[in-house]
Amino acid sequence: MGASGTRVVDRIVNEASYRLSEPESAAWQHVVARTQSELLTLGCSVLPGFVYPEACHALRSQCAAIAPLAYFDVETVNAYNTAPDSSLPEDHPGRITMERGNAFVPRDRIPADFVIHQLYSSELFQQFVASCFELPRLCELADPLAGLCLNVVRPGMEHPWHFDTNEFTVSMVTQQPQAGGVFEYCPNIRSARDENFDDVRDVLAGHGEHLIRRLPLRPGDLQLFRGRYSVHRVSCVRGDTDRHSAIFAYSERPGVVGTVARTRQLFGRVLPEHLAAQGRSVRSDQLLD
Repeated sequence: MGASGTRVVDRIVNEASYRLSEPESAAWQHVVARTQSELLTLGCSVLPGFVYPEACHALRSQCAAIAPLAYFDVETVNAYNTAPDSSLPEDHPGRITMERGNAFVPRDRIPADFVIHQLYSSELFQQFVASCFELPRLCELADPLAGLCLNVVRPGMEHPWHFDTNEFTVSMVTQQPQAGGVFEYCPNIRSARDENFDDVRDVLAGHGEHLIRRLPLRPGDLQLFRGRYSVHRVSCVRGDTDRHSAIFAYSERPGVVGTVARTRQLFGRVLPEHLAAQGRSVRSDQLLD
């Protein structure tokens, strides 16, 4: 590992608690083992104070500066990010629709010297995250828009119940709202072999309170999450302040590019890379979304 990569981590990451530059140390291995255990049992692990308090100020101000560049759209969606299908049975959770009013700043609008961009590209950070998910390595997405993005949820809006396309998600809140904007999820509500439509329908219909966990997330906390199997949402943001969160998107294999339809939905545009990759996506399971 080059000295420049270590310096990036030293400036940003709370090395007293998370020894990213010492992957052979007992402290590093202890954090990784704890995170692996929480991901296995709870589907989610939060590493509090991952970023130095001094870096948190830059984290917030930098992301707030680019938040106006987000592509914003209000649309009607279901939890599976599929078009509402009237051919589904009446009690199918895919028939339950919600209004999504969040926005995304794509990677090509995030300067390379920003804290979140430096973290995303850090090999030490990637090695740490891969080990937490028990993977041999992680690759940055080849997608020039979706690899790293800033999610913006404005007051009065929410990111409604949904499943992720990736099996794992890495994110960090960079700005808290005055109220609301709580991360809620249902650990491992489905598997690669069982959609568990009954429980998913109960959650979407407001009858699954016993299945829901809520997490207090603060700026600078690192969240590792298995969003492919856990339906989740960010509740309605209230007050006068947006909720901002960075999403670090990786893949187990190189060359991954988002679909044309999904890219246009999230960012309002597509690039030649998306058109060239159309039809080459490979599914790891046969789940609905």
